[in-house]
Amino acid sequence: MTSSATTSSALPSRRLGIIGSIVGVLALMAAVLPHWVVPMVFPPPPADQVIVDTGHRIKDRVIARVKGVEYQTPKVEKSAGRSWSETASATAISLGLLAILLSVLALIFREERLLAAVAAILGTGAIAIEISFAMIGALILIAILYVVANIIGLL
Repeated sequence: MTSSATTSSALPSRRLGIIGSIVGVLALMAAVLPHWVVPMVFPPPPADQVIVDTGHRIKDRVIARVKGVEYQTPKVEKSAGRSWSETASATAISLGLLAILLSVLALIFREERLLAAVAAILGTGAIAIEISFAMIGALILIAILYVVANIIGLL
């Protein structure tokens, strides 16, 4: 008679890894979708209007400096599109950090490594996308200021 030894291997838990992956996907969606959806719902002002307004502000600032008067920046209300974008950006970074935290906790509690890695990659990707959009925005702002400065003869 042969006796077969049955070995029951305990499957690692997947709870934190699955939750972290879901949170990571939500973070990635919060990072990417608003940059496509918000401009369609709340279109930004035309580029020429932005350039002209920036030029006027720079001119007013230069005139105030020449006169020796302190420049008072005008109060500008945030547009609905901008507030939605800022909210989505904060949400994406927060959810990305939460996905990374859940990934670390999944590894600490010896859960399945693949799901923990997926959660960490999704969270890191969402944060990287947000940082890249901020850098692109800063570069565009620098380019606009350079063009305006050339037009009014500061450079």
